[in-house]
Amino acid sequence: MHRSASFLRTQLSGLQYLLLGTGDAANPPSSGGAFIKSSPEKDIPDTQIHYASYQTSDLHGRDGIDSNHGFSAVICILRPQSRGHIELKSADPSEAPLMYPNYLSEEQDVIDTRNAFRESRRVFLQPAFDEYRGEESKPGPEVNIDNDDEVDQWIRDTGETLYHPVGTCKMGDDDMAVVDDHLKVKGVENLRVIDASIMPTLIGGNTNAPSIMIAEKAADLINQASAS
Repeated sequence: MHRSASFLRTQLSGLQYLLLGTGDAANPPSSGGAFIKSSPEKDIPDTQIHYASYQTSDLHGRDGIDSNHGFSAVICILRPQSRGHIELKSADPSEAPLMYPNYLSEEQDVIDTRNAFRESRRVFLQPAFDEYRGEESKPGPEVNIDNDDEVDQWIRDTGETLYHPVGTCKMGDDDMAVVDDHLKVKGVENLRVIDASIMPTLIGGNTNAPSIMIAEKAADLINQASAS
């Protein structure tokens, strides 16, 4: 079977890490992070910063890593007010559903993202980074950082989701709730939903640990039901 050069490099990087603890595989995609307030009037941190010790036009890694030395950061607002929805396209279960994310449909989300962007940029303009910082590549000189309209347009043009969708099967006792407090789908026998979609709203951080907690609690509920 033919193996590409990139595949071989990946395997060698993994072997180098396992044997020596060095090399590309020894560096996490995001080597640093922080939770900050996008503006002083916020009661608690509402922004997460992911820092990466490489320069790229796409922090998801789809475009690879630039050959130039550099560092990157992405900001994520943790409590967006915009709400999307998902619905069935037809009665055919094999058809993909219709999804309407409605990102940045609420003006406050734009304001918070703008403030968070400026705050993260302020961090990297501090003297501690003088030795390492070169010319800014994103957004670059074509965007006037002091102009709200230009910054907002850049955010809308380049902003993306960050893998933490929740709430499509919210738990609760109201008319919009899909599952009850035992994670059982209302109106359907022998069906539970056990993942981040049962969260009524986003949490102020990554959804991994709460999803594990939900699964642990669901396991207890199922065991209790089986024992009764």
